[in-house]
Amino acid sequence: MRAGQSRTPGSTRSRKQQAAMQMSRHGSTSSRLFRSVWLLLLCFSWLCSLSHGKRTPPPLLNPSSKSSSHLPVRAVCLGGWLVTEGWILPSLFDGIPNKDLLDGTQLQFKSVAWGVYFAAEQGGGAAVVANRTEASGWETFKLWRINETTFNLRVFGGQFVGVASDGAVVATAPLPGQPEAFQIVRNPSEKNRTRIMAPNGFFLQAKKDGSVTADYGESTSWGDDDPSVFAVTKVGELQGEYQICNGYGTSKATPILRNHWSTYIVEEDFRFISDSGLTAVRIPVGWWIASDPTPPAPYVGGSLETLDNAFKWAEKYSLGVIIDLHAAPGSQNPWEHSSSRDGTQAWGTTAANIAQTVEVIEFLASRYAGSPSLLAVELMNEPLAPGASLESLTRYYRDGYHAVRRHSSTAYVVMSNRLGIGEENTTELLGFVSGLPGTVLDVHYYTVFNSVFNNLTVEQNVDFVRTNFSGELAKVTTQNGPLTFVGEWVAEWLVPNATKEEYQMYAKAQMDVYGQATFGWSYWTLKNVNDHWNMEWMIRNGYISLKT
Repeated sequence: MRAGQSRTPGSTRSRKQQAAMQMSRHGSTSSRLFRSVWLLLLCFSWLCSLSHGKRTPPPLLNPSSKSSSHLPVRAVCLGGWLVTEGWILPSLFDGIPNKDLLDGTQLQFKSVAWGVYFAAEQGGGAAVVANRTEASGWETFKLWRINETTFNLRVFGGQFVGVASDGAVVATAPLPGQPEAFQIVRNPSEKNRTRIMAPNGFFLQAKKDGSVTADYGESTSWGDDDPSVFAVTKVGELQGEYQICNGYGTSKATPILRNHWSTYIVEEDFRFISDSGLTAVRIPVGWWIASDPTPPAPYVGGSLETLDNAFKWAEKYSLGVIIDLHAAPGSQNPWEHSSSRDGTQAWGTTAANIAQTVEVIEFLASRYAGSPSLLAVELMNEPLAPGASLESLTRYYRDGYHAVRRHSSTAYVVMSNRLGIGEENTTELLGFVSGLPGTVLDVHYYTVFNSVFNNLTVEQNVDFVRTNFSGELAKVTTQNGPLTFVGEWVAEWLVPNATKEEYQMYAKAQMDVYGQATFGWSYWTLKNVNDHWNMEWMIRNGYISLKT
């Protein structure tokens, strides 16, 4: 999401899902905020030396660790494994009935009789009307899925649509109940034409005066003269862990996800990673893993056993493991990879929410502190401002850091600055991090999420990496500064019809630059249906070579 862009319905699509869509059409409809941030690290147990004006990377906190003999690491993210992102492996969703109506799907309803849209007056807290000729935020409704045909409708202000005692349709409920449960009935021959049955058994209708009532009980021919028929436009969707679990339901999702976890990434993949010259894996996990084997609904158990296996394989093949809390309780950003239910960002809004997140970190640190492959714990992936306030984030980072240190004095603690804070504020954590040895700053560099790259040539993209990204990384990689980690990057861009040789050039330029990060880098992802996001495919087909 571009800095300053309003987070209205339709603007919360996953930044990686956006990139997947770009694989099938040239030109970008989305943008991406990539940041450089500063953290100050006081490493009183290390001596840093300079050679030819460059910083000498410090050794691991535990030099005897099997994970690596020195920094920087070359890692790959095991994305789409323990935290679902539909664009990485779309087939996981194939068996869900009405899979285009999952939690967080954003719909706009237009009366075919009057040619106007539903709208939540004042964005919520008042009546639902049908008098808008154009649709934007107030005219967009987010789904909470009860089953494949029954839903709650959430409006811009966060309230839920319901029916008053007189049959008027209102958006006033802070939480949904029976009066807020609606059935979406689709025209069998034209699925974008729908009727909406209210809890009272009647259908919603748009009246000529602009009011909306739940009192239409007649059958329909689905004609343009029927005030209970609405043309539906989908303007956004999410395909994350919440959507797949709630879409299938617990009983069906459990075998599907357990099969996915046991087959998508296997021991042979860890052998391949090691043999290819990579030294570590970054494994995204969700907060519910700490409640395994009985996580709260709709999540299903089994991912913890899979993570245990990952550590066994990492130890066998001398790989480091970076545990990455990719999805925090309440969602630290509005995207599917944070397991947001509907794009609402609620992490850090309460003390209990922060405490719960610390408990997750404590659980992970205590469970894996004894593994020689535990290289680092990343406290949170991509917190987004202003929803994640600086106060809540620093409070959590402090408590999360100490939670790791209670169990390990050797594991690095990775922290990420907030997205969406503006270039001038990327140093906001400098004072906070002072006195916390063994911390690492995670920065992400992509060129597929910003329209500035739309018309750049191959050479201009490469020059941007070597000049701009190199300069940004150099600002945070200083002699006495923090360890730096390019936690996500990919050899994909917005250059149409690029040749293999041009991809090779681009990938090498990035590895040359990101190799200057003192903690290292991690490619997104190991496996992906989109070839250039698939590091295994890139290595096997000669696009990327790590052999030196």
